[in-house]
Amino acid sequence: MAMEATTAFKVMNQEFVKLDRFDGTNFNRWKDKMLFLLTVLNVAYVLERNLQPLEDPAPDAIPEEITKVAELKKKREEDKFTCRGHILNTLSDRLYDLYMSMQSPMEI
Repeated sequence: MAMEATTAFKVMNQEFVKLDRFDGTNFNRWKDKMLFLLTVLNVAYVLERNLQPLEDPAPDAIPEEITKVAELKKKREEDKFTCRGHILNTLSDRLYDLYMSMQSPMEI
């Protein structure tokens, strides 16, 4: 997990990451650039329409399975948070105010 965070910070410090703010007129260009950024950060998968929810482990599951599912759920929540933050960060102030209350990056 620390390696992914380090990679994310390295990507964010590079000049190519400076996306144009989406102001309602440049959607296709903004969407393509945003998808590229989220793909580089390995969080774009949370935007997939048919992303299956993670199932809770069976009551008789071994501790390793329970731990693995818990870690996957935590990672997915962190990735959703990262994805949402990057999307909101590239919106114009007017659109940011409009979408800030939405918690799901898919909803935004």
